Amino acid sequence: MVTILSGALILLAALMLSIGGLALVYRFVPVPLLQAHYGATGAIYAALYVMFGISLGFALYLVWQQYEAARLTVEAEAAALQRIYWMAENFPDPQRSNVQELAVSYARGEVHEEWPLMGKGRVSPQAEQRAHQLARAVRELSPNTAVQSELYADALGRMDIMRENRALRTTEVRDGIPSVVWVVMVSGAVIAVGYTYLFAMRSFKLHTVATGDLTVVVVLLLFTVAVLYHAFDGDVRVGPEAFELALKEMKQ
Repeated sequence: MVTILSGALILLAALMLSIGGLALVYRFVPVPLLQAHYGATGAIYAALYVMFGISLGFALYLVWQQYEAARLTVEAEAAALQRIYWMAENFPDPQRSNVQELAVSYARGEVHEEWPLMGKGRVSPQAEQRAHQLARAVRELSPNTAVQSELYADALGRMDIMRENRALRTTEVRDGIPSVVWVVMVSGAVIAVGYTYLFAMRSFKLHTVATGDLTVVVVLLLFTVAVLYHAFDGDVRVGPEAFELALKEMKQ
Protein backbone atom coordinates (compact mmCIF):
# COMPACT_ATOMS: atom_id res chain seq x y z
CA MET A 1 0.00 0.00 0.00
CA VAL A 2 1.33 3.40 -1.00
CA THR A 3 0.96 5.77 1.97
CA ILE A 4 2.16 9.24 2.85
CA LEU A 5 4.23 7.77 5.73
CA SER A 6 6.05 5.38 3.41
CA GLY A 7 6.66 8.28 1.01
CA ALA A 8 8.18 10.36 3.81
CA LEU A 9 10.49 7.50 4.81
CA ILE A 10 11.58 6.99 1.20
CA LEU A 11 12.25 10.72 0.85
CA LEU A 12 14.33 10.77 4.03
CA ALA A 13 16.36 7.75 2.91
CA ALA A 14 16.91 9.26 -0.54
CA LEU A 15 18.12 12.53 0.99
CA MET A 16 20.56 10.74 3.26
CA LEU A 17 21.95 8.68 0.38
CA SER A 18 22.28 11.62 -2.02
CA ILE A 19 24.01 13.86 0.50
CA GLY A 20 26.17 11.00 1.74
CA GLY A 21 27.28 10.28 -1.81
CA LEU A 22 28.08 13.95 -2.33
CA ALA A 23 30.19 13.99 0.84
CA LEU A 24 32.19 10.98 -0.41
CA VAL A 25 32.89 12.74 -3.72
CA TYR A 26 34.16 15.84 -1.91
CA ARG A 27 36.26 13.62 0.33
CA PHE A 28 38.02 11.60 -2.37
CA VAL A 29 37.83 13.62 -5.61
CA PRO A 30 39.77 16.90 -5.92
CA VAL A 31 37.52 19.88 -6.65
CA PRO A 32 39.89 21.34 -9.30
CA LEU A 33 39.66 18.07 -11.25
CA LEU A 34 35.88 18.33 -11.43
CA GLN A 35 35.97 22.02 -12.30
CA ALA A 36 38.36 21.34 -15.19
CA HIS A 37 35.70 19.28 -16.95
CA TYR A 38 32.65 21.49 -16.46
CA GLY A 39 32.11 21.96 -20.20
CA ALA A 40 31.89 18.25 -21.11
CA THR A 41 29.96 17.17 -18.02
CA GLY A 42 27.55 20.09 -18.39
CA ALA A 43 26.67 19.18 -21.99
CA ILE A 44 26.11 15.53 -21.12
CA TYR A 45 24.07 16.41 -18.04
CA ALA A 46 21.83 18.76 -20.01
CA ALA A 47 20.91 16.01 -22.49
CA LEU A 48 20.48 13.45 -19.72
CA TYR A 49 18.27 15.68 -17.61
CA VAL A 50 16.06 16.67 -20.54
CA MET A 51 15.45 13.01 -21.44
CA PHE A 52 14.75 12.07 -17.83
CA GLY A 53 12.50 15.09 -17.26
CA ILE A 54 10.42 14.41 -20.36
CA SER A 55 10.06 10.71 -19.49
CA LEU A 56 9.03 11.42 -15.91
CA GLY A 57 6.64 14.18 -16.94
CA PHE A 58 5.01 11.93 -19.51
CA ALA A 59 4.63 9.15 -16.93
CA LEU A 60 3.03 11.60 -14.49
CA TYR A 61 0.61 12.79 -17.15
CA LEU A 62 -0.40 9.24 -18.05
CA VAL A 63 -1.05 8.14 -14.47
CA TRP A 64 -3.06 11.30 -13.79
CA GLN A 65 -5.22 10.54 -16.81
CA GLN A 66 -5.60 6.97 -15.61
CA TYR A 67 -6.55 8.11 -12.10
CA GLU A 68 -9.23 10.41 -13.49
CA ALA A 69 -10.49 7.60 -15.75
CA ALA A 70 -10.77 5.31 -12.71
CA ARG A 71 -12.82 7.92 -10.85
CA LEU A 72 -15.16 8.42 -13.79
CA THR A 73 -15.50 4.65 -14.20
CA VAL A 74 -16.70 4.27 -10.61
CA GLU A 75 -19.15 7.15 -10.99
CA ALA A 76 -20.56 5.68 -14.22
CA GLU A 77 -20.96 2.25 -12.63
CA ALA A 78 -22.78 3.65 -9.60
CA ALA A 79 -24.98 5.91 -11.74
CA ALA A 80 -26.02 2.96 -13.94
CA LEU A 81 -26.83 0.90 -10.86
CA GLN A 82 -28.93 3.70 -9.40
CA ARG A 83 -30.80 4.14 -12.69
CA ILE A 84 -31.61 0.41 -12.79
CA TYR A 85 -33.01 0.64 -9.27
CA TRP A 86 -35.41 3.47 -10.16
CA MET A 87 -36.50 1.96 -13.48
CA ALA A 88 -37.54 -1.17 -11.61
CA GLU A 89 -40.19 0.98 -9.85
CA ASN A 90 -42.28 0.76 -13.01
CA PHE A 91 -42.59 -3.03 -12.84
CA PRO A 92 -44.83 -5.10 -10.57
CA ASP A 93 -43.67 -7.27 -7.69
CA PRO A 94 -41.91 -9.63 -7.27
CA GLN A 95 -39.80 -8.49 -10.23
CA ARG A 96 -39.45 -4.94 -8.90
CA SER A 97 -38.41 -5.92 -5.38
CA ASN A 98 -35.99 -8.55 -6.69
CA VAL A 99 -34.13 -6.06 -8.88
CA GLN A 100 -34.11 -3.34 -6.24
CA GLU A 101 -32.94 -5.64 -3.46
CA LEU A 102 -30.10 -6.93 -5.62
CA ALA A 103 -29.13 -3.37 -6.59
CA VAL A 104 -28.96 -2.34 -2.93
CA SER A 105 -27.08 -5.50 -2.02
CA TYR A 106 -24.53 -4.85 -4.76
CA ALA A 107 -23.94 -1.24 -3.66
CA ARG A 108 -23.54 -2.26 -0.02
CA GLY A 109 -21.12 -5.00 -0.99
CA GLU A 110 -19.00 -2.53 -2.91
CA VAL A 111 -18.79 -0.10 0.01
CA HIS A 112 -18.26 -2.56 2.86
CA GLU A 113 -16.67 -5.58 1.20
CA GLU A 114 -15.00 -5.02 -2.15
CA TRP A 115 -13.40 -1.62 -1.55
CA PRO A 116 -11.32 -2.83 1.42
CA LEU A 117 -10.19 -5.78 -0.71
CA MET A 118 -9.31 -3.49 -3.62
CA GLY A 119 -6.88 -1.69 -1.33
CA LYS A 120 -5.03 -5.02 -1.13
CA GLY A 121 -5.09 -5.57 -4.88
CA ARG A 122 -7.98 -8.05 -4.84
CA VAL A 123 -11.65 -8.09 -5.85
CA SER A 124 -14.61 -9.82 -4.26
CA PRO A 125 -15.99 -13.01 -5.88
CA GLN A 126 -19.24 -12.35 -4.02
CA ALA A 127 -19.54 -8.94 -5.64
CA GLU A 128 -19.09 -10.50 -9.06
CA GLN A 129 -21.77 -13.04 -8.21
CA ARG A 130 -24.16 -10.29 -7.13
CA ALA A 131 -23.53 -8.50 -10.43
CA HIS A 132 -24.48 -11.70 -12.30
CA GLN A 133 -27.63 -12.08 -10.19
CA LEU A 134 -28.65 -8.49 -10.86
CA ALA A 135 -28.11 -8.91 -14.60
CA ARG A 136 -30.26 -12.04 -14.57
CA ALA A 137 -33.01 -10.27 -12.61
CA VAL A 138 -33.01 -7.36 -15.09
CA ARG A 139 -33.27 -9.75 -18.05
CA GLU A 140 -36.21 -11.50 -16.38
CA LEU A 141 -38.29 -8.32 -16.21
CA SER A 142 -41.50 -8.77 -18.21
CA PRO A 143 -42.67 -5.57 -19.93
CA ASN A 144 -46.44 -5.45 -20.56
CA THR A 145 -46.82 -1.88 -21.84
CA ALA A 146 -45.01 0.34 -24.33
CA VAL A 147 -43.53 2.38 -21.50
CA GLN A 148 -42.29 -0.75 -19.76
CA SER A 149 -40.77 -1.99 -23.01
CA GLU A 150 -38.78 1.23 -23.37
CA LEU A 151 -37.69 1.06 -19.76
CA TYR A 152 -36.73 -2.59 -20.16
CA ALA A 153 -34.50 -1.80 -23.14
CA ASP A 154 -32.96 1.09 -21.20
CA ALA A 155 -32.39 -1.15 -18.17
CA LEU A 156 -30.57 -3.70 -20.31
CA GLY A 157 -28.37 -0.92 -21.68
CA ARG A 158 -27.66 0.41 -18.19
CA MET A 159 -26.78 -3.09 -17.06
CA ASP A 160 -24.26 -3.37 -19.89
CA ILE A 161 -22.77 -0.02 -18.86
CA MET A 162 -22.51 -1.15 -15.26
CA ARG A 163 -20.86 -4.46 -16.17
CA GLU A 164 -18.44 -2.78 -18.56
CA ASN A 165 -17.32 -0.22 -15.99
CA ARG A 166 -17.01 -2.90 -13.34
CA ALA A 167 -14.74 -4.87 -15.66
CA LEU A 168 -12.59 -1.78 -16.24
CA ARG A 169 -12.39 -1.13 -12.49
CA THR A 170 -11.41 -4.67 -11.55
CA THR A 171 -8.79 -4.73 -14.30
CA GLU A 172 -7.32 -1.53 -12.91
CA VAL A 173 -7.08 -3.15 -9.46
CA ARG A 174 -5.11 -6.12 -10.77
CA ASP A 175 -2.78 -4.17 -13.04
CA GLY A 176 0.40 -2.40 -11.98
CA ILE A 177 3.30 -0.51 -13.41
CA PRO A 178 5.63 -3.04 -15.12
CA SER A 179 8.87 -3.64 -13.23
CA VAL A 180 10.96 -2.56 -16.20
CA VAL A 181 9.31 0.89 -16.15
CA TRP A 182 10.16 1.35 -12.47
CA VAL A 183 13.73 0.21 -13.15
CA VAL A 184 14.07 2.83 -15.89
CA MET A 185 12.52 5.66 -13.84
CA VAL A 186 14.44 4.93 -10.64
CA SER A 187 17.70 4.42 -12.52
CA GLY A 188 17.16 7.72 -14.31
CA ALA A 189 16.49 9.44 -11.00
CA VAL A 190 19.66 8.03 -9.42
CA ILE A 191 21.78 9.05 -12.42
CA ALA A 192 20.22 12.52 -12.60
CA VAL A 193 20.94 13.19 -8.92
CA GLY A 194 24.32 11.48 -8.95
CA TYR A 195 25.50 13.47 -11.93
CA THR A 196 25.28 16.66 -9.87
CA TYR A 197 28.30 15.39 -7.93
CA LEU A 198 30.44 16.22 -10.96
CA PHE A 199 29.70 19.95 -10.57
CA ALA A 200 31.80 20.66 -7.51
CA MET A 201 31.20 24.00 -5.82
CA ARG A 202 33.50 25.94 -3.56
CA SER A 203 30.82 25.74 -0.86
CA PHE A 204 29.93 22.19 0.14
CA LYS A 205 26.89 23.46 2.04
CA LEU A 206 25.53 25.20 -1.05
CA HIS A 207 26.08 22.07 -3.12
CA THR A 208 24.30 20.04 -0.45
CA VAL A 209 21.27 22.31 -0.62
CA ALA A 210 21.15 22.15 -4.42
CA THR A 211 21.51 18.35 -4.53
CA GLY A 212 18.99 17.93 -1.71
CA ASP A 213 16.44 20.12 -3.48
CA LEU A 214 16.79 18.10 -6.67
CA THR A 215 16.46 14.86 -4.72
CA VAL A 216 13.27 16.07 -3.03
CA VAL A 217 11.66 17.08 -6.33
CA VAL A 218 12.56 13.84 -8.09
CA VAL A 219 11.40 11.62 -5.22
CA LEU A 220 8.13 13.54 -4.86
CA LEU A 221 7.42 13.14 -8.58
CA LEU A 222 8.14 9.41 -8.47
CA PHE A 223 5.97 9.07 -5.36
CA THR A 224 3.15 10.92 -7.11
CA VAL A 225 3.38 8.53 -10.05
CA ALA A 226 3.15 5.56 -7.67
CA VAL A 227 0.21 7.03 -5.73
CA LEU A 228 -1.86 7.96 -8.76
CA TYR A 229 -1.21 4.69 -10.56
CA HIS A 230 -2.70 2.71 -7.67
CA ALA A 231 -6.04 4.48 -7.92
CA PHE A 232 -7.80 2.29 -5.34
CA ASP A 233 -4.95 1.98 -2.85
CA GLY A 234 -3.26 4.18 -0.26
CA ASP A 235 -4.10 7.53 1.29
CA VAL A 236 -4.90 9.16 -2.05
CA ARG A 237 -7.39 6.91 -3.79
CA VAL A 238 -10.70 6.70 -5.58
CA GLY A 239 -13.13 5.85 -2.80
CA PRO A 240 -16.61 4.30 -2.76
CA GLU A 241 -18.36 7.66 -2.34
CA ALA A 242 -20.32 7.19 -5.57
CA PHE A 243 -21.84 3.97 -4.23
CA GLU A 244 -22.49 5.55 -0.83
CA LEU A 245 -24.38 8.34 -2.55
CA ALA A 246 -26.32 5.77 -4.62
CA LEU A 247 -27.35 4.01 -1.40
CA LYS A 248 -28.63 7.30 0.04
CA GLU A 249 -30.55 8.03 -3.15
CA MET A 250 -32.05 4.56 -3.00
CA LYS A 251 -33.00 5.39 0.62
CA GLN A 252 -31.05 2.51 2.07
